[in-house]
Amino acid sequence: MIKNKIDVVTLGCSKNLVDSELLMRQLMANGYTVSHDPEEARGDIAVINTCGFIGDAKEESINMILSFAEAKKRNKLKKLIVMGCLSERYRKELTEEIPEVDMFYGKFDWKNLIADLGKSYYKELEYDRSLSTPPHYAYLKISEGCDRTCSYCSIPLITGKYKSRDMEDITHEVRQLVSRGVKEFQFIAQDLTYYGLDRYKSMKLPQLVEQVSDIPGVEWIRLHYAYPAHFPTDLLRVMRERDNVCSYLDIALQHISDHMLKTMRRNISKQQTIDLIQQFREEVPGIHLRTTLMVGHPGETETDFDELLAFVKETRFERLGAFPYSHEEDTYNDKHYTDDVPAAVKQERMDLLMETQEEIALSINEEKVGKTMKVIIDREDADFYIGRTEFDSPEVDGEVLISKEKPLTIGNFYDVNILSAMPFDLTGSVN
Repeated sequence: MIKNKIDVVTLGCSKNLVDSELLMRQLMANGYTVSHDPEEARGDIAVINTCGFIGDAKEESINMILSFAEAKKRNKLKKLIVMGCLSERYRKELTEEIPEVDMFYGKFDWKNLIADLGKSYYKELEYDRSLSTPPHYAYLKISEGCDRTCSYCSIPLITGKYKSRDMEDITHEVRQLVSRGVKEFQFIAQDLTYYGLDRYKSMKLPQLVEQVSDIPGVEWIRLHYAYPAHFPTDLLRVMRERDNVCSYLDIALQHISDHMLKTMRRNISKQQTIDLIQQFREEVPGIHLRTTLMVGHPGETETDFDELLAFVKETRFERLGAFPYSHEEDTYNDKHYTDDVPAAVKQERMDLLMETQEEIALSINEEKVGKTMKVIIDREDADFYIGRTEFDSPEVDGEVLISKEKPLTIGNFYDVNILSAMPFDLTGSVN
């Protein structure tokens, strides 16, 4: 146990990671030594930033809290603090069930944590972060909350109504990060496409992307978590015209059969979805689409799933993830449906989707062999430099393994000759 050292553990999504980075910067300004995601408790204080999205994520968060609670029982930790989505939603229950936790905070009141430690919150550091990512890229959170009413989703219960950040605050943060060497920005939000509607009375994502694109030193912008209904199609013009806006879009479709889209309350039809994808590919040639699909939602029939599988085969998404439905309390589904698809069926459907996608991904990657692609170098291991193309987002997408024939610099861009393809990764060399 090291005095004045705080371990910060982040679970869940990159939006949580941004909160942890903001917290860590404030802690450092107050004289603490901070480590992120340590393998075990080393400091005298630990902060667990939890996820409460679906069953598996909640279980992981609870297990992590219990692990640090056990360390506290063994006197390897003086103070245990919990914050984030899980405690935002279940603070009362957690307080009763895990008394070893000294303080609970939700997703939005974590700044009180600083004061409760007897320290000061530095307003001038409000947008300053201690990056946990490699120094050449960062996540950029442009909003909080969600106004959608999807049947299965608990996130609006946790985060509340959509709240766009001020555009000037966002561009100020980007300039600050660029001055520290950040070149690549992953735009993140629960719903990117809604940005600006609450604050500016119209969707402003295209204008925001243009403003960030204009900032000198911003070399790549990548867009995550778009919503298909009422998509602001002017964004495609921005993507097409701006060299530093990656031809990449993460848009969660969840399903394709009209029956399931209606049951899920997605506010879009199958044909509208197909037309939107066609528009993406026509207006931004070469765009790589990442989507997420759900299997086993209440009422999903074999016919619905077969329709989804056929859609995946026909559409050939460049990037795709799938997950089984998780029944969450207090959602629309909790009040109106039962979790009627057996777990084994959910798993079988998900496995079949991912097996199908693996074949598609390999075929798409094989088309890149022999091409020269711009790659940013993320890290080095014993055998390769490891980087990504504009079509690869950190953590969730594939990588490029580059032979070590000549020394390369982490965080720099190189033209890489693609030599071979695997389902999710590429290999290459630099001339």
